[in-house]
Amino acid sequence: MSAARPLTTLRTLAVIAALPLLLTACGYGSKSTDDGKQTPAAAAGAKKLSADEVKIGYFPNLTHATALVGVQEGLFQKELGGTTIKASTFNAGPSEIEALNAGSIDIGWIGPSPSINGYTKSNGKNLLIIGGSASGGVKLVVNPKKIKSLKDVKGKKIATPQLGNTQDVSFLNWIADQGWKVDAESGKGDVSVVRTDNKITPDAYKSGSIDGAWVPEPTASKLVAEGGKVLLDESTLWPDKKFVITNIIVSQKFLKEHPDVVEAVLRGSVKTNAWINANPDDAKATANKALEKLSGKTLPAEVIDPAWKSIQFTDDPLASTLNTEAEHAVKAGLLEKPDLKGIYDLTLLNKVLKAEGKSEVDDAGLGAE
Repeated sequence: MSAARPLTTLRTLAVIAALPLLLTACGYGSKSTDDGKQTPAAAAGAKKLSADEVKIGYFPNLTHATALVGVQEGLFQKELGGTTIKASTFNAGPSEIEALNAGSIDIGWIGPSPSINGYTKSNGKNLLIIGGSASGGVKLVVNPKKIKSLKDVKGKKIATPQLGNTQDVSFLNWIADQGWKVDAESGKGDVSVVRTDNKITPDAYKSGSIDGAWVPEPTASKLVAEGGKVLLDESTLWPDKKFVITNIIVSQKFLKEHPDVVEAVLRGSVKTNAWINANPDDAKATANKALEKLSGKTLPAEVIDPAWKSIQFTDDPLASTLNTEAEHAVKAGLLEKPDLKGIYDLTLLNKVLKAEGKSEVDDAGLGAE
């Protein structure tokens, strides 16, 4: 595998190194929660694989529904047999990367920006992307009384989850494409980019402290429920309306020591995605039930129904779009061009897909040689 160059940036990434909350897939904060009590127990007498347990991590978020549904329905555990699955939920990408580096989790569902950051900062030695999970589910929602067209975004206050996170980078790139200027770090310029935790963005919108937000689901649909209007669906900016929002990463150490366990988890992921796509209403209800266990409440129909429709669940990691997202971060001045060669290892995923009679997926030239 070719090593990646260290992720060196100006002051922005110095801040990221010191305060790892700045780069996240969804921007809910840094607290992790042990979800092991919600995990189905291994079947009595079932044969163990090469590890006694596998520790997985994901967010309590609809764009991580492959993990939510797969754990809730026992689809992962079925593939793992006597190997126990231990699940933990995270509220931010950096905390999940830290957990992977510390060995607290072995496999995680996570967004592209923290994947890129984690890979480059370790010189390509800590993680690999081994599969896809979801595409889409990101929207620009605005106050229709203040913003009636895309050109009206200029001069307004628009929230993104966190500095340098996946949605923040996408919004900064969109701003640049309009010919407007914004200082990436401060968020000041022709548009005021206000970094706001997703869990408080709806309240910020209701109070009028922001005029809109470029956010993932279900936050986008929560804003719509508060009277906001979807001005732009990010999927319309991408070829075939597909871009990676969630992928699957693994500790390189765990992959080397327990490839059979990793393969079983990937098989569970592929079967979960197939079940989700074949049974969207049942899968939506299962995801909502999982969220209720994690947060204490379900999402109302007015939020979960439109949110669910905007997310595509896919085994394909959409590798070419990850590379594009990295280019967007470079363009925004958040990082120097990273060497992502070797960030993907889709060998086991393609083995599983072939066994399931599905088409293999491509790493866009970013796999190990």
